[in-house]
Amino acid sequence: MTKAEKFFRDPRIAEAKKLIFSALSDAQKTITSVEPPSEKNDLVAEFADVRGMPLYFSYIGSGLGNGALVELTDGSCKYDLITGIGVHYFGHSNPGVMDAAIDAALQSTVMQGNLQQNIDSLRLGQLYTKLSGFDHCFFSTSGAMACENSLKIAFQKKHPAARVLAFEHAFAGRTLALSQITDKPGFREGLPPTITVDYLPFFDQKNPVESTRKTLEVLKTHIKRYPKQHAVICMELVQGEGGFWVGSREFFKAIIDVLKSHDIAVWADEVQTFGRTENLFAFQTFDLDGLVDIVTIGKNSPACATLFNQSFAPRPGLLSQTYTASTSAIHAARYMVEYALDHNFFGPSGKIQKLHKLFTEGLAHLHEKYGCIHGPYGIGAMIAFTPFDGSDAKVKEFVQKLFTNGIISFVAGSNPTRVRFLLPVGALVENQIPEIMQILEKTIQECL
Repeated sequence: MTKAEKFFRDPRIAEAKKLIFSALSDAQKTITSVEPPSEKNDLVAEFADVRGMPLYFSYIGSGLGNGALVELTDGSCKYDLITGIGVHYFGHSNPGVMDAAIDAALQSTVMQGNLQQNIDSLRLGQLYTKLSGFDHCFFSTSGAMACENSLKIAFQKKHPAARVLAFEHAFAGRTLALSQITDKPGFREGLPPTITVDYLPFFDQKNPVESTRKTLEVLKTHIKRYPKQHAVICMELVQGEGGFWVGSREFFKAIIDVLKSHDIAVWADEVQTFGRTENLFAFQTFDLDGLVDIVTIGKNSPACATLFNQSFAPRPGLLSQTYTASTSAIHAARYMVEYALDHNFFGPSGKIQKLHKLFTEGLAHLHEKYGCIHGPYGIGAMIAFTPFDGSDAKVKEFVQKLFTNGIISFVAGSNPTRVRFLLPVGALVENQIPEIMQILEKTIQECL
């Protein structure tokens, strides 16, 4: 036993934890439902001034929450159904996550990186390679950096090929390279071009056969026009920012067959889908095991990562980061994934599917009653709907009213724009859903 192990097992630490979690339990008993603000919040304006741009919501958290509910500095409490765009999978002030963070705070360093990584990084990397079936796991501080690393791996492997394929309405990130893949011109306004991207139409659930035929036709045209110039495809299995559009196994398999025949790498971007479908990895949900070359994960994994097989292992010098993740992110990631696996989150009868069913039934009821809620769309813990005419202005107005009434959501897609939820699966309980639906109904009535 190392000196560190003896320290971590010191009974005084266990006793200190008991006191902390006793105090937490008492504090969380005061947060049980939505509450309006108790005072004006001048901090929002101060924050906007500091960062040089306004906040999307009048949201500054107090630092305390109770599962799906979070307290803000104005004294209000709200249901967090967007979870920081998908990063608070276990909600707010989850005792298990906090316990992991305390263990991390006892470690010798705040951050872990290229030269110095503790045993925690090894254990999490082993967990991810075991669960994914990939040989290697390289950690990153963000989903964007995980995606940047996947691009570098693919470009080096397929050199001199340098073009990228992606789906229309794709979102990969906001770095210089990823902003070229992200299919939003406003996100790269004023930026120099760094890589060349050719776009493919995404799957249309209403016309699966025809949309697959059309996508294959466009794909083959790109390959014919630029022979041997494509290195990789950035493949979102569910388009998150694009509007929660869901693909199919047949669609992806048909594309991959063409890509493999032309020696083009397949990169599954799972920064948003990881941990939100019937399986831990969405590529497993779509039965694409063995067909994907590189996978990127983030959000639900606070320690983001790029997974790849030995055949894609980069040469020395290509990948290196001063920080690969914080110690608390590494501890939290391992806790959350193991907890989800041990507590029946996945599978056709798992918690993710149960929550999906309850939300889709509730939204369908609101559609029947008011006729202005279209959908729902998405898969698993990714749920979206189109309110009213789907215009950008109307949906943003709806989202802001929803925030005022006690639910934090966000927008996705365009033409139509949708309201989206990234559910806190590790925190949300079934008896909270009726109150959530009541708030949605109130907001619909106010916007009619």
